[in-house]
Amino acid sequence: MDSMDKPCIGHTHLKVADLERAIGFWRDVMGMDLMQRYGDQAAFMSWGGYHHHIGLNTWHSAGGSPPAKHHTGLFHVALLYPTRHALAVAARRAADAGVEIYGHADHGVSIALYFDDPDGNGIEIYWDKPRADWPWQEDGTLGMGNKRFELAPFLAEGVSGSTSAPPAGKG
Repeated sequence: MDSMDKPCIGHTHLKVADLERAIGFWRDVMGMDLMQRYGDQAAFMSWGGYHHHIGLNTWHSAGGSPPAKHHTGLFHVALLYPTRHALAVAARRAADAGVEIYGHADHGVSIALYFDDPDGNGIEIYWDKPRADWPWQEDGTLGMGNKRFELAPFLAEGVSGSTSAPPAGKG
């Protein structure tokens, strides 16, 4: 099977406690558009007019508490940005909105930042480096890692005259 014959991850649905708060976060912080909503129970958000990249629902979680850190469940949803600059703009927008960026790393293959939405759902925003720059080892495997980088200079890359681009993929 070549890569064209394999499935890809299409969209993610998140359980949220407060639909209006979740819509506000995904619209104002993550830059998504509200595509459709089902009353006060569900909403579908996207970039670029796609039907939805993120579904938000309160079907089993209205008024609920964030998931406990040491329990099973979704670790994070990862959003791939098309360029380093687009990632810096998105990270800057999150930081400017008061979102706590609690992790950031150069994984060798990508630059990634980590934070939570208001319901405690983990979010990774990242940019893949060009494949030619990936750390291939002699045995053909990747030598990925968790090298820290300076956050403030990276966030500064997303300032002044920047335009925001949605993550790569469908849409």
